[in-house]
Amino acid sequence: MVRAVCLTLAAIAACIAFFLTVDLYLKEQFAQFGDAMETLCEKTENELANEGDADAVRMMWADKKRRLQAFIPHNDIAYVDYRLNEAFSYISTRNFPLALANLEIVKKMAGTMPDNYRLRLENIL
Repeated sequence: MVRAVCLTLAAIAACIAFFLTVDLYLKEQFAQFGDAMETLCEKTENELANEGDADAVRMMWADKKRRLQAFIPHNDIAYVDYRLNEAFSYISTRNFPLALANLEIVKKMAGTMPDNYRLRLENIL
């Protein structure tokens, strides 16, 4: 009986440690991406962004999404891809208002997406 209780408590502790680690990892990854998005948004707002800037953010996202696919649904990742690619095309044609609209959507998603997958009661129920 004591062994079963100890193993159950160990399993619960391991699960909590795993979820806390995932939570911290997601926060860190999206904080870095959010900072890059903030910089690109500022450059786009000032009409200083170029294809190189947008492509650097797309490459950063491509690197991050490979690891994030284990934790984030593919639909959310595909939506960020779609918006980033659309913003890239608008930046390359110098259509900054439409590029900024797409970048603001991605920036908002980068700020809210980690909270959608945190170990919280409202996410479990």
